[in-house]
Amino acid sequence: MGVVFNNQSIHSQIQEDKVLHFAAGAVSGAAGALIASKISKRNRFWTITGSVAASLAAGLAKEAIDKSNGGKWDNGDLGATVLGGAVVGVSIEIFSKKEGKYYVKRDKKKRKKNKDP
Repeated sequence: MGVVFNNQSIHSQIQEDKVLHFAAGAVSGAAGALIASKISKRNRFWTITGSVAASLAAGLAKEAIDKSNGGKWDNGDLGATVLGGAVVGVSIEIFSKKEGKYYVKRDKKKRKKNKDP
């Protein structure tokens, strides 16, 4: 009975680690998407690519640090990090208001005119 409990505890820690890697990938992916979007003038392809590339770089850096500190390289952790970045990049594209290939720039002056009676 104690062995089962210990296995559950280890399994839970592993899953928590993957969640943290996913979250780190999402944060780094969001930053990469923002930078790529600004550089590419809001091109969809480069926004998603920037998101995935930033999360991949963060994951590779983390795994390299783990390996240099005596740990082992874990492709599962790397995958969870990249998946977090990919999810954020695609989510930005799904929920962003856009027209054609580029996002729509909202005209602040036009919005103010519509609010004033």
